[in-house]
Amino acid sequence: MKKLLATLLTGAMILGTLAGCGGSSESSSAPAGSTAAPAASSAGSKDTPAADTITIKMGMVDPDGSNFHKGGLAIAEEVKKATDGRITIEVFAGGQLGNERDMYEGAQMGTIDMFTASNAVLTSFIPEMAVLDQPFLFNDADEAHRVIDGKVGGLIAEKTVAQKVHTVGWMDVGFRNVFSTRPVETVADFKNLKIRTMENDLHIAAFNALGAIATPMASGDVFTGLQQGTIDAAENAVANLIANRYYEITKNVTYTNHVFGFMGVFMSDKAWNQIPEDLRDAFLTGVKAGADQQRQFLVEANEAAAKELVDLGVNFYEIPMDEMRVLVEPAMEQFSDRMDPAWVEAIEADKNAA
Repeated sequence: MKKLLATLLTGAMILGTLAGCGGSSESSSAPAGSTAAPAASSAGSKDTPAADTITIKMGMVDPDGSNFHKGGLAIAEEVKKATDGRITIEVFAGGQLGNERDMYEGAQMGTIDMFTASNAVLTSFIPEMAVLDQPFLFNDADEAHRVIDGKVGGLIAEKTVAQKVHTVGWMDVGFRNVFSTRPVETVADFKNLKIRTMENDLHIAAFNALGAIATPMASGDVFTGLQQGTIDAAENAVANLIANRYYEITKNVTYTNHVFGFMGVFMSDKAWNQIPEDLRDAFLTGVKAGADQQRQFLVEANEAAAKELVDLGVNFYEIPMDEMRVLVEPAMEQFSDRMDPAWVEAIEADKNAA
């Protein structure tokens, strides 16, 4: 009888242990969309995550191998290190989780964990961010970093969190420059230059003020437009001339540095709330460390592209920013009603903080 009782007790203990393990697995929370998803690249993805590991999916529209993708992987690696492996990030590049607008709206609904989006797209959700669209706003990247990492970045974060989206970091899109089928060596060379711009009133007005003919056009139509002579020029980061093979048609690049773009890193309210409070500072530290690496990746990508373009027969020119700014500033007065005074003041304070 005693032997039978001992056997029953042992069986009950084993069942209780198994039930306890199952309960632990089910109770650990995972962010929205953290189960089935497209193939991803993730720092440390070969490691088997612990039972209490939080897995976050981060989407971006930029392709595998781009400086943004490398930045995303750096963020994943730095977050993993900063949180001792308790938070892992899986990076989904190439628009696998949707375009930037889709991902922002998905984060608001809690169906997207984490994503990147440019300030050009964010302006649709936060009109005050139009202040960052002003041409010749920044003299160099350091000024731009002081602004986005400072008061203006804080103002943006306040706006996004009110929309159930948390701003957790900033990468760089960098300066946009002009590439053209005919040389643009001086301000006078802009006269009647048909240049493709984004659908942005400030950018259109700026190039028209320089004497060019601003021509809004979808990015996918630029190559054909240059090829067929519909446009004479376009503007973007230098590295894009390589990525999109524009150098086959445009043999001239002019460093105008007319606009500096940012790439924000965001999280849904739902995903953010699943990060324990004791890990949040470490998480943000990891995101910043990875985003800072992306900024350097961008510099390296543009430098490598410039060297390759020279080897491909592309000519480089530079026009002093002040010569262009003096012509463009009067054209910006018509947009003064879009510029929130508090945001303008914040930009000037941070630009001059050095």
